[in-house]
Amino acid sequence: MTTQVCDLSNQACEPCQGGMAALDAAEAKTLLAELHPDWQLSGDNKLISRQFKFKGFARAVQMANLIAWLGDRQGHHPDIAFGWGYCSVTFTTHEIDGLSNNDFICGAKLDQITA
Repeated sequence: MTTQVCDLSNQACEPCQGGMAALDAAEAKTLLAELHPDWQLSGDNKLISRQFKFKGFARAVQMANLIAWLGDRQGHHPDIAFGWGYCSVTFTTHEIDGLSNNDFICGAKLDQITA
């Protein structure tokens, strides 16, 4: 049995120049459907977030470091929170005050790494 890889994970983030429109709710929901089911879309459609659970602190720190590494490689930096037993990540495109394809590309890449 082969696992199909999300097309988003094969893309690279594009530098955001601003002046572009954020994705609307329908576009965001369509892209969200391509990600792991644990991803959540905020009520205002401006953020996507996912929480990871662990037994202990060290694994949460490792996940935070992995997410930071991914964001740095893509030039698209998320908000990360972690503590004993959890690590949460939130993607948004600050330049346009909403979601862009970059947020979903990074989500898909993180899904692929953590699968």
